[in-house]
Amino acid sequence: MKVVFMGTPEFAAICLEEILESSHQVAAVVSVADKPAGRGQKISRSAVAKLAIEKDLKLLQPEKLKDPEFISELESLNADAFAVVAFRMLPAEVWKIPKKGTFNLHASLLPQYRGAAPINWAIINGEKESGVTTFLIDDKIDTGNILLTDTVEIGPDENSGELHDKLAEIGKKLIIKTLDGLENDSISPKPQQTVETLKPAPKIFREDCRIDWDQPIEKIHNLIRGLSPYPAAWTMIEKDGESKMIKIFKGKFEKISNPDERHKTIDFEGNSMIIRLKNGNYKVEELQPEGKKRMNSTDFINGLHDKNGWKID
Repeated sequence: MKVVFMGTPEFAAICLEEILESSHQVAAVVSVADKPAGRGQKISRSAVAKLAIEKDLKLLQPEKLKDPEFISELESLNADAFAVVAFRMLPAEVWKIPKKGTFNLHASLLPQYRGAAPINWAIINGEKESGVTTFLIDDKIDTGNILLTDTVEIGPDENSGELHDKLAEIGKKLIIKTLDGLENDSISPKPQQTVETLKPAPKIFREDCRIDWDQPIEKIHNLIRGLSPYPAAWTMIEKDGESKMIKIFKGKFEKISNPDERHKTIDFEGNSMIIRLKNGNYKVEELQPEGKKRMNSTDFINGLHDKNGWKID
C-alpha cells in the first residue's frame, strides 16, 4: 500500500524505518516543523524528519494541520492509509482522507493510559505489564476502534527508557501487521473495552517529578524508574542551610522501620548514598547534581567535602 507516515520522536522513527524495509511504499512523511531549541537556540529537527531527509523521502512540516495547501497535498498523494506514531491530534479533514483509514500506534494497552506519557505512567503506577495498540483515529484522543495489540512484561526495576525500547521493538512489527491486515481486509476493528477505572497518561510537568519522601517506598521507587532517564525525578538535599537539587535515575530499596528522628536523613556509607525513610531505606545508585553530569553515587560522594548532616529538604 501507499502510506503517509506521521510522527515525531525516536520511537516513531524506529517504526518508520521498519515500514521502509517492508513491502509498503512511503508516499510522504509528516513531522513537526523545525524549531530553535536549547541555550544556543540552534534549529532542532525531529528524529522522524531527520530520517526522512536521510532516506530522501518527501517531507511535509505544516505549521497548521488544517492548512488548505497541506490538506490538498495530502489528498494528491492518493495514499491508501495514514500511519501515525507519537504525533499531534489530527483534524477530521486529515484522518478522513485515506480509503483504508488513519491508524495510530499507541504505547499502551488501550483503553488504559490514553494521553501523552503512557510509558512513564505505566511504571509510575507499578504496572507489571504493558504493550502497544494500533487503533483507527476518530475525533477524540486515543478512543478509536482497536485493530491489533501486543504485550510485554515490565520488570520490577525496569525504567521507562528500557520499556520504551521494548515497546518500540514490538510496536514496529505491529505497524507492519496492521498495514498488511488493512491491505487484505483481514482485521476487524473492535470498540475499546469499557472499564470501571481508566488510568490516564497526561503530559508530565516538572512538579510531577519532585519526589514526595512521605510516600510508601515502593511508590518512590516506581516514580524514580518511571521518570528515568527522562524527565528524571528530583529532590532537594540540605545541610546547614545549604541546598542542592539532585536528579535521581536509579536506586534500590529495602523495607525496614526507621525511628522518626532518622526519617529523611542521608547516610554516606562507603560508596553508598542511603536515604532513611520511615518504612525503609532508599539506596541511590545514579544521580545528577544540578549543573553537573549524570554520575554514580561513588563519584558524587567523592566530591563532597563534608559527608555528615545531610537530609532531604
